Amino acid sequence: MRPLACFRWAAALARIWPAPGGPGPREKQALLAPTAAVTAMQVAGKKDRPALPPLEERDLEEQFVKGHGPGGQATNKTSNCVVLRHVPSGIIVKCHQTRSVDQNRKLARKILQEKLDIFYNGENSLVYKQKQEAERKKQERKKRAKETLEKKKLLKELWEASKNVR
Repeated sequence: MRPLACFRWAAALARIWPAPGGPGPREKQALLAPTAAVTAMQVAGKKDRPALPPLEERDLEEQFVKGHGPGGQATNKTSNCVVLRHVPSGIIVKCHQTRSVDQNRKLARKILQEKLDIFYNGENSLVYKQKQEAERKKQERKKRAKETLEKKKLLKELWEASKNVR
């Protein structure tokens, strides 16, 4: 047996939880940033947009329920579907996008953060603005495609007319 074989699965079994009252991940990023006033989103390179509102763990109720949908026994018998409720606003998010509970927890928190941004900020929210920008670009592409189609039809009519003249 290899000398470190007994430690092979130690990383998978060990979980490190932050100490209560200690700095959270956002505070750690802010402390590591060049200036303390720089937000976490600015460090990531998005200086023109504000960060989504942070989630307070004390305001959340989390449940794990049995999954549903395609995947058979692997999803239907395991409790890997995350139901996250934000108590102050009453918003509930259900996430079962992956088979992993940890990934579903992260995704549920991200979705809840976006929903809270829309709930509290309305039309000024980051998510709402991104959706509006995407819709505007889609309409522009649709308009350009329609104009191109009309030009092609006109060109085809001119081509047919020129063939008939000869």
